[in-house]
Amino acid sequence: MPIIQSVERALKILDLFDEHTSELKITEISERMDLHKSTVHSLLKTLHEYSYIDQNPDNGKYKLGLKLAERGNVVISNMDIRKVARKNLLELSAKTGQTVHLGILDGREGVYIDKVEGKHSIIRYSRIGRRLPLHSTAIGKVILAFQSPNIIQRLLEEYPYQQQTTCTITNEAVFQKEIEKIQQQKYAVDDQENEQGVRCVAVPIFNGTGKVLAAISISTLVSRVSEQELSVFIDLLQTSCQELSEQMRYGYEE
Repeated sequence: MPIIQSVERALKILDLFDEHTSELKITEISERMDLHKSTVHSLLKTLHEYSYIDQNPDNGKYKLGLKLAERGNVVISNMDIRKVARKNLLELSAKTGQTVHLGILDGREGVYIDKVEGKHSIIRYSRIGRRLPLHSTAIGKVILAFQSPNIIQRLLEEYPYQQQTTCTITNEAVFQKEIEKIQQQKYAVDDQENEQGVRCVAVPIFNGTGKVLAAISISTLVSRVSEQELSVFIDLLQTSCQELSEQMRYGYEE
């Protein structure tokens, strides 16, 4: 099936924006897309017409429009796993005081689909919809580790091991050992590998056929949560995810 160039370009423009790049000038978009300014202007005009792109009246820069949030909420609200897991997220956050996330695999990345802020947490970098590297986040690691061997192999082909911190795993040999460790212990740890000073743990949720559906993580600050406390959090997380896996045995299909 042929790709429609104008649609592809419009989608690539939307992909330029993330939590680090909230606004861009038209010249910046033109440079990053390697397109003439007039072409970019036409694409932006169409996206703006349908509220997928908005323009800041104070500085003229472009940003993502509210229609994307609206569409995203429709997708997320229809995910059964999110509805079922909500109670568990609230309970885990209440018991630990930490921020708790629910994430799924999407392509070659993880993505947060729900979040509960912890009353003792000051971590504010995360958001629903944020995409997660597989090699440097607890949710990314644990969701990958419990895929079938063929899928793991496919996802890691020419995988870009981008270094986020000095603790990040940056090559496949080390990452393969990490995957084996996660498979044995049934949980994953991101020890300051994606954000300096932040340590996260994650546990998978399975359906009745043993397929991993999602994962829940607890995010902590190394300076505030000890190894002993983290061990308690892991136990709570494993109990909660086991409960969810039992619930999902008969009630979730992709």
